Amino acid sequence: MNYQEILEIGSRNLKINNIKNFNLESELILSKVLNKSREQILINFRNFVNKNHINKFNKYLIRRIKKEPMAYILGFKYFWKYKFLVNNSVLIPRPDTEVVIEESLKLLKINKSKKILDIGTGSGCIVISLLNERPKCKATALDLSRKAIKIAKTNAKLHHLENKIEFINMDIDKYSSNKYDLILSNPPYVKDINLNRLDDDIKFHEPKLALSGGLDGFSEIKKVIKKSRKLLKNNGTLIIEIGNEQKSKSIILLKENGFYINKVRKDYSGKDRCIVSTKIS
Repeated sequence: MNYQEILEIGSRNLKINNIKNFNLESELILSKVLNKSREQILINFRNFVNKNHINKFNKYLIRRIKKEPMAYILGFKYFWKYKFLVNNSVLIPRPDTEVVIEESLKLLKINKSKKILDIGTGSGCIVISLLNERPKCKATALDLSRKAIKIAKTNAKLHHLENKIEFINMDIDKYSSNKYDLILSNPPYVKDINLNRLDDDIKFHEPKLALSGGLDGFSEIKKVIKKSRKLLKNNGTLIIEIGNEQKSKSIILLKENGFYINKVRKDYSGKDRCIVSTKIS
């Protein structure tokens, strides 16, 4: 069987199982199996695959048909400009979260050294991307999941930032430290009642701990805001990702906790995605 034949089988099986990008994903799976780029595969259609490769391809294909996200099958996901290792212990980085990086970079001058805290770091994609862009800064990254911290540490090493980020396996409620210039957080904000309404890729495969915001979807956001008041320097900045319907409630809580609202930033699809605020009291 050659590359073209196995790709056609993969595409056909993905398509009948309602996978939207069936051609692309078939190519990506074969790319992983052969450890070759998609481009190498597409210009060598007539090359043959051996039995071992066919078996591996079929195993990955079955995982995708069962709606396991491609990022977990491939073992990585690109975020901002960088590649991050991921598995089912961490939430898959989303392009919408890149607005948090954009807003952070506006605040951090390239030649300044600032102290940053990332609450709920997951794969570490936010804090690692930021320190890649602002190498004079140092950071602390928290996560309640020990497995997530392990992935984040691995990603930091891959980006040669292990000496600039301290990773701590701890809930923000139990954390105390010196003051920070900038706090970033993408906390869980899905209402528990809505967890079962998520796409199968998310519902059955991504970690509930990184998704569930409690009964009202707001418990973790509330925790981050209240704790950030204590952990930020005066005039320090909090950038927090929110769900599309959480802007008003978040703004009220921020103001109650002594924050000035600088900006509500929309994501690339026009939904309210993060709030930039300054601690003023």
